[in-house]
Amino acid sequence: MASADFDQAQAGRFARLALDCIHKEYPNKIAHSLNSDADVKPPRELTPAFYGCYDWHSSVHGHWLLVRSVRLFPWAPFAGDARRALAQSLTPAHIAVEVRYLNAEGRGSFERPYGLAWLLQLAAEIKEWNDPDARRWSAALAPLEQAVTARIAGWLPKMETPIRTGEHNQTAFSMGLMLDYARIAGNADFGKLVEGRARDYYLKDRGCPIAYEPSGEDFLSPCLAEADVVRRLLPQAEFARWFAAFLPHIDLQPTRVTDFSDGKLYHLAGLNLSRAWMLEGIASQLPAGDARGKSLLALSARLREAGLADIKSEHYEGGHWLGSFAVYLVSRRGLPGR
Repeated sequence: MASADFDQAQAGRFARLALDCIHKEYPNKIAHSLNSDADVKPPRELTPAFYGCYDWHSSVHGHWLLVRSVRLFPWAPFAGDARRALAQSLTPAHIAVEVRYLNAEGRGSFERPYGLAWLLQLAAEIKEWNDPDARRWSAALAPLEQAVTARIAGWLPKMETPIRTGEHNQTAFSMGLMLDYARIAGNADFGKLVEGRARDYYLKDRGCPIAYEPSGEDFLSPCLAEADVVRRLLPQAEFARWFAAFLPHIDLQPTRVTDFSDGKLYHLAGLNLSRAWMLEGIASQLPAGDARGKSLLALSARLREAGLADIKSEHYEGGHWLGSFAVYLVSRRGLPGR
């Protein structure tokens, strides 16, 4: 279920951002480990399902955006184009190449954890969609989904401490997506692993230094993302006690993008959006009488307004990915039952 102000017109605007990029090969930034001359290929041959939108992870969550939007608005004008685009990408042949690429020598850290977590979010979104096309796409995607869960399951037990940055390699945000996937997919063993590691990483934390945020190129909040994953682990009363010790004060202002043509500086627009949904998630797990809930939601609304205003389709530096963050927020994807 989406928020009341997420309508078909808004969904269409964000769907167009994804449609304009998921099969747009260039410009392209690949994180590519070469094993031989045979690996010197264009992106469309290296990863034929997810080669557009500038980089692999943005392509993955661009596909998620389309699935999410058509699920919510199946008869919208953009739905036919979205289905055709998804059908073009999510074929068994394309996914087989993606699996070979992921499992090739020297690619153990490929898109870990951010892109892999979004792949699982895409798989979860498709699994929840009662639709004939979705069932075909889910079956096609299954080998990559299995390869990704195996990759994460081999990595997390060796990761002794979490990664607390505000960019792609942060563990907290990705572990939230992984937990949501495990619960939707009914993958109990994977969910048990992720939950156990999240408990090891975060439950003893106190006094997160949120005043140090943001770093200049963040699109995720280290402190809020940690709280947002922990609220998925604890009952309300226990979470409220943990949260009071972890973040006794939150004093944030919307971030400002000073150069929309600089892709790294444009990250700060995404930070407003992700902070907004994380605050909503945190508030959702506080007890009804907790006075902090109302103030967190008010701050979330301010950040949401600033983040949505900064999505400008004429700037590919942000347009290739910010639509996914916007839809995750306005469709309330990360909240219980959404």
